[in-house]
Amino acid sequence: MAKIKHNNFIDTVDEVLSGAKEEGILHLYAEDHFLTGRTIQIKGKEMFHFGTTGYLGLEQDFRLKEAAIAAIQNYGTQFPLSKSYISHPLYNELEQKIGLMYGIPPIITKNSTLGHLAVIPTLIRDEDAVIMDHQVHWSVQNACQLLKLRGIPVEMIRHSNLEMLENKIKQLTSRCNRIWYMADGVYSMFGDYAPISELLALTQKYPRLNLYFDDVHGMSWKGKNGTGFVFDAIKELPENCIVVSTLSKTFGASGATVFCRNQKLRDKIKNFGGPLTFSAQLEPASVAAAIASADIHLSPEIELRQKDLADKISCFNQLLAQGNLPIISKNDSPVFFLGMGTPVTAYNFVQRLFKEGFFLNLGIYPAVPIKNTGIRITLSSHNQQQDISALAEAMEFHFPKALEETNNSENKIRQAFGIDSRKADKITESKEQELFIEEKNTIQDIEKSEWDEYMGKQNIFDWDGMAYLEKTFSRHPDPTNQWDFYYYTVKDNKDNIILMTFFTYGLWKDDMLATESVSIHLEEIRKINPLYLTSKVLSMGSLFTEGKHCFINQQHPLVEKALKLLLDKVEEKYNALNADMLVLRDFDEGNNYNKTILDQGYFKIDMPESCEVQSQIWNSNEEFANGLSPRSRKHFNKEIEPYEKYYDVKIKDKLSKSEIERAYQLYGNVKDNNYAINTFRYTQEVFENMNDSQNWEFILLALKTEIENPFVGIMFCYKNNTHTYVPELIGMDYEWAKKYQLYRQLLFQTIKRASALQFQKIDFGVSASFEKRKLGARVIPKVAYVQARDNYAMELMNTLQNDYKSIAK
Repeated sequence: MAKIKHNNFIDTVDEVLSGAKEEGILHLYAEDHFLTGRTIQIKGKEMFHFGTTGYLGLEQDFRLKEAAIAAIQNYGTQFPLSKSYISHPLYNELEQKIGLMYGIPPIITKNSTLGHLAVIPTLIRDEDAVIMDHQVHWSVQNACQLLKLRGIPVEMIRHSNLEMLENKIKQLTSRCNRIWYMADGVYSMFGDYAPISELLALTQKYPRLNLYFDDVHGMSWKGKNGTGFVFDAIKELPENCIVVSTLSKTFGASGATVFCRNQKLRDKIKNFGGPLTFSAQLEPASVAAAIASADIHLSPEIELRQKDLADKISCFNQLLAQGNLPIISKNDSPVFFLGMGTPVTAYNFVQRLFKEGFFLNLGIYPAVPIKNTGIRITLSSHNQQQDISALAEAMEFHFPKALEETNNSENKIRQAFGIDSRKADKITESKEQELFIEEKNTIQDIEKSEWDEYMGKQNIFDWDGMAYLEKTFSRHPDPTNQWDFYYYTVKDNKDNIILMTFFTYGLWKDDMLATESVSIHLEEIRKINPLYLTSKVLSMGSLFTEGKHCFINQQHPLVEKALKLLLDKVEEKYNALNADMLVLRDFDEGNNYNKTILDQGYFKIDMPESCEVQSQIWNSNEEFANGLSPRSRKHFNKEIEPYEKYYDVKIKDKLSKSEIERAYQLYGNVKDNNYAINTFRYTQEVFENMNDSQNWEFILLALKTEIENPFVGIMFCYKNNTHTYVPELIGMDYEWAKKYQLYRQLLFQTIKRASALQFQKIDFGVSASFEKRKLGARVIPKVAYVQARDNYAMELMNTLQNDYKSIAK
């Protein structure tokens, strides 16, 4: 299989978060000598604190502080022993009081992350299966990774998509004993709720379905005795439901709690629940603070605290309702999310609010999709009414200013989040009428000489090449081979072209750039469901082309404005098409527009490396070899040149009907054996149209030793005027590939043909860069920029890649 450099999800996350850190928004330090909860000091400035998750403010309650201090005096800073042996003196009292709160005995863990690691591998049996909401907390997803090592199916659905959940349940019911759906009670970014009643109804419809909730953000501010959102919704814990809650965040102490109705299961988790058995227990100070908090939760005071916070939430909602800010998921939770759309707008807004004296949290990828960047605002009992009113006023004032300064609009944000859908902003020219953008839907409407001057020297997308692509893929009856074409030109008011490019719209496989093992697994599923894990993508260039898909006049003084105008226009098209993903490719790794593109709501991923040969005219194999490095020359003399004698090499402009069928068969061999870049199989019509075009030719290799056999290898080559020779596709008979070094010979014969035709360069495509480098190719790192409606497909691919890496180890 051809090898490529696969994108690392962690690298993408690191780049996004590093950008936010450079803007002075993440990885900050509080500088206070004394914390009150109402304010926080950062970089010498005191700000009102609207970023806490201690919603009831109990972490500053004097009773919790005094209890913690007394516990340290009486029992020390820690009790360094596993709970399996003995718990320190305060543990029993805490367990009794938590049991009174919930009416059911708890399991207490060091924190919720360790709680999930203790419970999930013990709870889930080898004959079970798991379905995760793709926005369920990372700690749950991380614990589920351990299940995959045991061969337990772990599936993922889009956020709160009950139709998708039911389909997964139906698929798993016949082969699994129990199916566990894992979700948050209150989601930490948008503050939206799990659809509890609908999920309970599904458990009645499907008896194998069980529910597992992480309700750490629903704790204390909701429910009788502050038992949380989930318990408030379900009233009494059923046998088929597990709830993980917390003693930190709103509870004001440290630790987490696990609740299950089954006594036998509860004992099993306590007896062998990983971190419960082998990790240290909570410190005495934490347990003492939790006991003091439990006393508050068991008293009428908790209702007064809940009402006080509810009044503040209601006040903030009323203030926001007077304006028109795009608040996501309006409800009565203390978590609010103000949509910003692009990171640069969010950076601008946060910095403005910092200056006004308000600390807010940034919500950015991967916590939310990159185009769903926004501001998370959390209310707590520490916030006073005048603070809340001042914040609402500051938000209304600075929101439009942040949009204006970052080339954004409220309409774009609402479209990105799918709220209050309105007609898109019309984008035809810049406000100053300095720039104009044209959109065409066919190359026939673009002057050939103009297109070829700016775009025509690249790959197969000169004017004739685009005509071939349109003939082949436009209005194709097969949806996997059907593309729409969009051509964009940006000009200044003197009709000078600043930018020119083209986009295609069609179906992509979500695993196109995943590792081979993932694609092999998914292709088995696609034998039954051909469109499984596919997305509608609006992409610069096409799946048939690679290289510089965008001409940019870097010397023009308005070049950056021109690029932003293009990004606005294609985003408008992306929304009109309701595509799942928007992709800009293939930019050089060190391009000048990285920040401009990232600021408009894209994240960057590594693409497969591109290979290019600057063609030189040579007249003999020896002359070619002398132009290689000593190491490559040795490779050529040993593994390529000696095998040339075994082949009859023919160059054909036209193939017979039987030859086209044979060529398509050989192409299929390669397609079925190479998942490095997993795209849909092209139909035979693609190759028949090559045969009808004067720009295509075919390099055929037949074995001299097998006279009766047809050709065993073929390279499908495009001739781009006299500029670029493009070996676009390859076909091979694998019976002979290894013995006669067929692949390497096809590469060499391609270089030889380009030299004979005196082409300036060869676009050698992507994948197998190691082999191509040996023949003198220059390897060029490439990147793409991506927007997506949600993170579901990308997170799922990352999860699957991690699965197969673990299995391989």
